[in-house]
Amino acid sequence: MATTTFLSNATVNLTQGVTTTDLSDQVSSVTITVGQEELDATAMGDTGRRMVGGLQSVEVSMTLFLSYGAAEVEGILASAVGTGTTVLTISPSGTTESATNPEYVITNCMLANFTPINSTVGELATVEVTFTGGTWVRDVT
Repeated sequence: MATTTFLSNATVNLTQGVTTTDLSDQVSSVTITVGQEELDATAMGDTGRRMVGGLQSVEVSMTLFLSYGAAEVEGILASAVGTGTTVLTISPSGTTESATNPEYVITNCMLANFTPINSTVGELATVEVTFTGGTWVRDVT
């Protein structure tokens, strides 16, 4: 079995309205979970459950370094809270998508809440956020 080693260096872009911001230099971790809801399609006479895919499901969790100002992390996240129209574009490494660097575009996701101030003496301020909902597309071209 062939194995490769992958050194993480994800690219994360957040679009709110007409403004796209590259957050890559402020993100210390990002996780995407995609799938589809399970719908029960079991009919009379079946001897086991049959499932089919329903609506898409998506969740994006990120840890970001907090920074303050109009075009900084806190301001960007504050403008995204509750809108349900945020677009996230995330790739494992760089912005050139390919079979070895698939790009995921999550459209109309929602940030329900976030912690704008998270301070501990002597530590870098970070915030953990979770975007949910919307639709996702995987692009390798």
